[in-house]
Parts: sequence; C-alpha cells; structure tokens
Amino acid sequence: MSLLSLDDVKVHFPVKRGVLFDRTVGHVYAVDGVSLSIDSGQTYGLVGESGCGKTTLGRAVLRLTDITSGKVVFDGTDLAQLPAEEMRRARRRLQMVFQDPLGSLNPRQNIESILAEGMAAHGIGANRAERRAKISEILERVGLPSSALSRYPHEFSGGQRQRIGIARALVLEPDLVICDEPVSALDVSIQAQVLNLLVDLQRELGLTYLFIAHDLAAVRHLSDRIAVMYLGKVVELAPAHELYERPAHPYTQALISAVPLPDPRAEATRQRIVLEGDVPSPLAPPPGCRFHPRCPLYKRLSAAQQARCRGDEPLLRVLDGGRQVACHFG
Repeated sequence: MSLLSLDDVKVHFPVKRGVLFDRTVGHVYAVDGVSLSIDSGQTYGLVGESGCGKTTLGRAVLRLTDITSGKVVFDGTDLAQLPAEEMRRARRRLQMVFQDPLGSLNPRQNIESILAEGMAAHGIGANRAERRAKISEILERVGLPSSALSRYPHEFSGGQRQRIGIARALVLEPDLVICDEPVSALDVSIQAQVLNLLVDLQRELGLTYLFIAHDLAAVRHLSDRIAVMYLGKVVELAPAHELYERPAHPYTQALISAVPLPDPRAEATRQRIVLEGDVPSPLAPPPGCRFHPRCPLYKRLSAAQQARCRGDEPLLRVLDGGRQVACHFG
C-alpha cells in the first residue's frame, strides 16, 4: 500500500532583480515534475549529483519548502492543501534526519532538552518523567547510554551526534523518515554502523524511509527501490537489484561505474564512464533531454537521433523488471 505518493511535483524558485528585488527575471527549476510512490515499510532511495534537486524534494514533502505545483499525498491526504496547524500535527508522522549532525542540533541544549522539545510540542508524555523514560528508551535503541541525557552535542563524536538526530526523529513515533544524506558527513568507518542501525530500526519499528544520497554505494543494500535524479527530473526508476545489474539510462550507467568494487582485480579491469563538462544550470536547463550535452550515448547517435534528443524531452517509459527510464534510446 502506498504511504507517500508524489504527482508531478515542481519546486521553482524565482530569481529577483532590481533595486528592491521586485522584478522576477527567471526561475531556478530545482524540482521539475517528479512523480513517485513509496509503499509502507519500504526504503526508497533517491540519488543524484549535488544540486540535482533531491534535498529540495525531501524538504518539499515536509513542506519545509513550498511546492510550485503538483501533489504530495501522505496516507491519503494532500499535504500541500493542509492548513498550517493541521500540517504541524501531521509532521509528527513525518520526520527528517539531516545531513549535518552537528549543525542540526542546538548547541545550547542538552540531549534531553533536544529530544523532549518535539515531544512537548506534540503532547507526547504527561510529564517530564514520562518523557525522560521514553527518551532513555530511544537512546538505548540507537546505541547511546542514558547518561547522554545531560550532555551537549559538542561532547559527542560525529557518529554519535547522528544517532542523536535519529533518536530525535524516532521519539515522535513517525511512519515516514526522510534521511537526507545521513552518512555523507561521517567517516567511512562509521557510515556502515549508521546504515546498519537504520536497517535494524526499520525492522523493529516498521518504518518507511525516503533515503537521499549522492552515492549509489550508500543505498545499494538499504533500498528496495531507487530513483535517479538529474537536474530536477527523475531519469530512471527501478528495483535496487535491477538498477545495479541492468542500468538503462546513460547517466545511471556513469554513476554505477564510479562505485568502487570490493574485488581489486575487477576494479582494475573495468571501464569507467567519465562524464565531460559540468552540470548545466537549473536556471536555464538544456532543451529536450537535459542530459544530452554530457551524454556518452548521444555522441554515438545519428544526426536525426541527436536532433530528437535536443528537441524532445524524454518521458519515463516502462521497461521489463519494473523499471522506468527517461531516455529515447536507452
């Protein structure tokens, strides 16, 4: 059953000019027509290069960023249409784990105060003793001692701070947790521990994840289904195993070719796909297929095929194995 569905979601930021910044001269097309569906209990990976719009999309689900158009339907309710007070209550069921574990925690509050703040706002726990008992239970679940309650964020390591961020989300008993690159700021040795913790918590608590990352390796064993974004659009959707075994879009193929292999011999002999040029500006995306200026496949096509790539925007089409790809010739 679908817990969260996005229907043609767009987030366009106006670019203002003039002495009073009252003249709109263009728009940044951060998210430009994304549709996807996340089932209850599923981990849905969302990957792409920095600046492709994946974090903006995650924030739009929580209405931390307003959408320009489209629908964000959570458990049958269009969040974009909810009044502010109803949206505040709905956020108890939708929580976020942020990329920077230190920047997302108030340095002036101890851990008990940080975790109790959301509980008090949503009326969880009749008194401080009940809230403290629940906080201690959650801290134990994420692998931190109850003695952490009186300590401050700067007293913890990066991995421990991210565990606190996870605890802050879970203490409200959410149904959906948006993980915005939760391990990218951590040492490699700590990343696996945090990923394993998220898997264990999902199994124990029945959580649903939208897992945002720029690294396909980080979501390979965590996700049930993966969406690949490029310049505000989803270019490929597939079950995780299908995406890795048979990537259909040239951009996905390039991303997977950059994932290190554990076998040194295979790593030394495989062919890397190196993309040329920089990511175009979301202020003025290329016409047609947005990936065509950097696409290795485009350079091998006939003149007529290249004209189609430049002129016609490819829509997601269904392939075998539950895959969808937005490429005319992939």
